Amino acid sequence: MMKEVKIYDSLVGNLNEELKDVLIKIPLSLKGKVEEIRLKRERPLMIYFEGKDYFVSKTGNVTRDISQALIVEEKYIESTFQLISNYSPYAYLEEIKNGYITITGGHRIGIGGKVVYGINGIENIKNISSLNIRIAREKIGISDFLIPYLIKGRKDFYNTLIISPPQCGKTTLLRDIVRNLSNGMIHSNCEGFKVSLIDERSELAGMYNGVPQKDVGLRTDILDGCLKSDGIIMAIRSLSPDIIAVDEIGGKRDVEAIHEALRAGIKLIATIHGSSIHEVREKQSMREIFEEKIFGRYIVLDRSKGVGTIKELIDGSGNPIHFIKGAKNAIS
Repeated sequence: MMKEVKIYDSLVGNLNEELKDVLIKIPLSLKGKVEEIRLKRERPLMIYFEGKDYFVSKTGNVTRDISQALIVEEKYIESTFQLISNYSPYAYLEEIKNGYITITGGHRIGIGGKVVYGINGIENIKNISSLNIRIAREKIGISDFLIPYLIKGRKDFYNTLIISPPQCGKTTLLRDIVRNLSNGMIHSNCEGFKVSLIDERSELAGMYNGVPQKDVGLRTDILDGCLKSDGIIMAIRSLSPDIIAVDEIGGKRDVEAIHEALRAGIKLIATIHGSSIHEVREKQSMREIFEEKIFGRYIVLDRSKGVGTIKELIDGSGNPIHFIKGAKNAIS
């Protein structure tokens, strides 16, 4: 828990002085739980955890009473934006055009405001009106018990799809599976694989100045800020991976690139938004993949026992796999 508290306190240190002074005062017991800090101009200061929004008062009191909330002033937004961009927003323009900035620690800050278009599409976001700060936390070891169910022998792997509704821990679980597959796990008969991680939104590795802020394993190559469809093809051509890992597949180009990887003999682990195999199967872009039975393992997440609860582990034929009783099956 103290590590989680330190992550929170370190993140808050990147914010406007007034906001920092308030947010640092919230109860110690809550600091390790906070998933998001939401700043909206002339709106209440909010934090999000355990599936609910809470307001924060001037004294750091966490409440559901909106009348007690600190109102986020324009200057708080502007000065925080300057701080997270190191007073040089143009240096972060490529990220800003995608709607976020990643700061040290791998935390991603979503940006709301006036979207400026040019000849080549989105050029900038101006008149910043909101900042949504998502706290990046590693959960080392949460996938340890899963690895034996995902591998075949010492050097083979079942193509795996993690199915999850939003904010149920799919990215956190994917990151730890990648770490284990990359490092290897002797006691699970896993020697270690070369993994290419396509980190389109800079969430998985949390790259900062070319250095991953999260542990994604010693044999992992990272393509940061790269479209999944492009990154898969680049990895096939130049990185010689055993496994390609991607977050949030679903588009037609993603599916085409996945087929290219499979034709090259490369295995895949991916995530997709959904609450069940049936729901994902009904997506038009995914029907072909399900018909071809590409995936040998499906991991379905929900929040029934906390963020990252493994609701089901299913094989490629749709049969449930009963994992060891007592195995840790929730991220939180």
